[in-house]
Amino acid sequence: MTKNNWTKEETIVAFNVYCKIPFKKSSKTNPTVIQYAKIIGRSPSALNMKIGNFGRLDPELKKQGITGLVNGSKLEEDVWNEFNNNWEELAYRSELLIAKFQNKNIGELEITEFPNGKESIRTVKARVNQNFFRSTILSSYNIKCCITGLTIPDFLVASHIIPWSIDKENRINPHNGICLNSIHDKAFDKGFLTVTPDYKVKLSKYFTEYSNEPSVKDLFMKYANRKILKPERFLPKKEFLDYHYNNIFIQ
Repeated sequence: MTKNNWTKEETIVAFNVYCKIPFKKSSKTNPTVIQYAKIIGRSPSALNMKIGNFGRLDPELKKQGITGLVNGSKLEEDVWNEFNNNWEELAYRSELLIAKFQNKNIGELEITEFPNGKESIRTVKARVNQNFFRSTILSSYNIKCCITGLTIPDFLVASHIIPWSIDKENRINPHNGICLNSIHDKAFDKGFLTVTPDYKVKLSKYFTEYSNEPSVKDLFMKYANRKILKPERFLPKKEFLDYHYNNIFIQ
């Protein structure tokens, strides 16, 4: 039997999938689209179309000349606005719904999209939300370090710009994340490098005494003042980058 009107629950799950896969790789044959379409009882074509509808609402895609699908519903706009105003609660809610559609407890869900992130996770909600954040950040950067271009998922980290421990309200906000490899993530976390509000890599003077070492030149010095690879979606907010530059970066 053909299903017609989408429910809010189905639409929230569709937004979850929108966040988890690179927009340009969304299609009815994408394995993730097929997986979640089966979970909510929709066809892969229908779910892919819903993902395209969310694309029309994304200002970052519009700046790149990507408009998504032209037509959409008010419900999609409502879900989009609800997520963007409360990432932590809505991310967890979407995962709860995915578990509900499968008649599972959320604690039974396997985290399969990407390897586990670096944050210490003590509760199911934190684990689920952190996985959502990681999946969203890596997919937005097309699974690529924004400084080096490294594409090995096991070596990539969804780095918080304002640290997890400092800003509870933006822990899951993808505008507060960048994709880095594990070495540059460590340097970013410790303030040895930063990304300026105009999206350039800036190195701390800490590296001066090591500047003649070949490995330091290859890993750090050659990237100084270069523009990062910007994400397809969820561009880092300049106020978050400004905070890191002024409060964490070692001048």
